[in-house]
Amino acid sequence: MNNTAKVLAALAAGVAVGAAIGVLFAPDKGSETRKKVSDEGKKMAQSLKDKFSRVREKADEVASNIQESIDELESKANAMRDKMNQYTNS
Repeated sequence: MNNTAKVLAALAAGVAVGAAIGVLFAPDKGSETRKKVSDEGKKMAQSLKDKFSRVREKADEVASNIQESIDELESKANAMRDKMNQYTNS
């Protein structure tokens, strides 16, 4: 797990604990408190899914860029090898 993912996970955990404590100490009926906790949990879960989705998309983009660079380098190396073979076989 990279540092960004760890920071996001810690941040999400902190927000979850803070929201839960705030809701639990609010002067509402039990059913209202449970609904608020449930609603906040759903919001946080969706927010985390969105954030991790963006992180995964960025990681996929970086991996794709790296693969393109590798492919380009391999192509250049093959072209150089072919030119060297032409000169040595001439």
